[in-house]
Amino acid sequence: MTEPLVTLDHLTVLFDERPVVDRVNLKVHRGDIITVIGPNGAGKTTLIKAILGIQKVSSGQVSLQKNLVIGYVPQHLTLEATLPLSVKRFMLLSGKPLAKCASALARTGVGHLLDASVHHLSGGEKQRLLLARALARKPDLLVLDEPAQGVDINGQAALYDLIRQLRDDLNCGVIMISHDLHLVMAATDKVICLNQHVCCSGTPADISHDPAFIETFGQPVAESLAVYHHHHNHRHDLHGNVVAGGQHGAHTGHEECDHAHH
Repeated sequence: MTEPLVTLDHLTVLFDERPVVDRVNLKVHRGDIITVIGPNGAGKTTLIKAILGIQKVSSGQVSLQKNLVIGYVPQHLTLEATLPLSVKRFMLLSGKPLAKCASALARTGVGHLLDASVHHLSGGEKQRLLLARALARKPDLLVLDEPAQGVDINGQAALYDLIRQLRDDLNCGVIMISHDLHLVMAATDKVICLNQHVCCSGTPADISHDPAFIETFGQPVAESLAVYHHHHNHRHDLHGNVVAGGQHGAHTGHEECDHAHH
């Protein structure tokens, strides 16, 4: 077994003595796509911030592989509306050379927007721009906080397909937060259901039958997810259209996510 990119060992974060993240154990390896789901206020973004090192940990430990390069995609791109900023300039602010920036933009399907104003991009184009900025770092680990935020339903399917393709191309690990339960269930290898502590975890097919998942999201959601995951065996183009003959390959993730029920 290869060394994990990230290991969380009983990670706990307290706000005003109240646990927002409570004794979470998790390992992320290369090739994994792990999605953290849960209700609002469940501690998902706090967990991500702890991995990134921008949230102080109250107890437990976050261990990163030596020289780990992380590419981070935040929920939103917030810019001063009066500040002129082209896609090219935005990418160059990452400190990477133009050739690498242009290559990353092309890889995420927005290479033609190099000279466009960032302010005029659609929601989907902005998310692909943020993903390109993360890719320019050649990351070992992609950390995505609601990567399909502000993207229409067809665009979401295409974006999750792209994330899987990038995982394959880069042989990186991916950990993301998502509320798009139906789509993400078809795009991920493992699901972590978080509500301060880890309620349940496993493959999408398994998680939809877990009593803790059903308690959190309801029986109708659980049943629809099981059906959706079973039938979602196709790919989408950049506009979300189904690509004839494209199949999602079965990817075997590592079963290294430990947790304790409370």
